[in-house]
Amino acid sequence: MTKAEKVQFVIDKLQELYPTIPIPLDHKDPYTLLIAVLMSAQSTDVRVNKITPLLFEVADNPYKMVKLSVEEIRDIIKPVGLSPMKAKGIHGLSEILIDKYDGKVPADFEALESLPAVGHKTASVVMSQAFGIPAFPVDTHIHRLMYRWNLTNGKNVVQTEKDAKRLFPKELWNDLHLQIIWYGREYSPARGWDLDKDIITKTIGRKTVLADYYKKKK
Repeated sequence: MTKAEKVQFVIDKLQELYPTIPIPLDHKDPYTLLIAVLMSAQSTDVRVNKITPLLFEVADNPYKMVKLSVEEIRDIIKPVGLSPMKAKGIHGLSEILIDKYDGKVPADFEALESLPAVGHKTASVVMSQAFGIPAFPVDTHIHRLMYRWNLTNGKNVVQTEKDAKRLFPKELWNDLHLQIIWYGREYSPARGWDLDKDIITKTIGRKTVLADYYKKKK
C-alpha cells in the first residue's frame, strides 16, 4: 500500500466504524466545553463527566464562576486530579473572559492559548468542537495510533499534529481526531492490546511495532 492508500484506508475504516461520532466530554456551550477540556488533562473523560455536572450546577458561566473562590472550585473538582492548578486556571480564565471578551469564549487560537491553564490541545478541541473550525488536537491515543500506523515518527505530539494535518484532508480533521480517539480506546489501547481486533494496525502497522507485538505474545 502507498502512503496515500494507507491514509484512505484509515479514513474509510473509521467512517465505517463511527458514522455517528459521540462527543467524549459532556457540555452545553463553548464555556462548559472549555472548562471540561481543561479538567480532562491527565484525567479520564469518564471521571470528568462525573464532576462537571456538580461544578456546572453551581457555576455554568464565567460570571457565576468568579463568585466562587479558587478553594471552592478546587473542593468540587478535586477527584479529577491536579485540582489546585485547574481551579486557579478556571477562576483566572473566567475573569479574563469577563474583562476582555464580554463573558464569551473567543473563537481564536491565539486568544484561547493566552488564557490560564489553556494549552494548544485544549484550544484545538474548543475550536473544533465548539466552533467547527478545523483543528487536529493530538492526545495520547492519537499520538500512539499515528505511530503504530507509521504515519508519524512519534517523536512528540507537535510533530504528530503536523503529520496528521499534512496527511488528512482539512475538512475531515474535526471528525477524524474524535474517530481516532474512539478507535484507540476500543481497538488499539496502550494496555491489553489485542492486534486481532485492531484491523487498522494489523493492515498498515509499522513493521517494528508488529514484530514487537508478536515477540511479546510468544
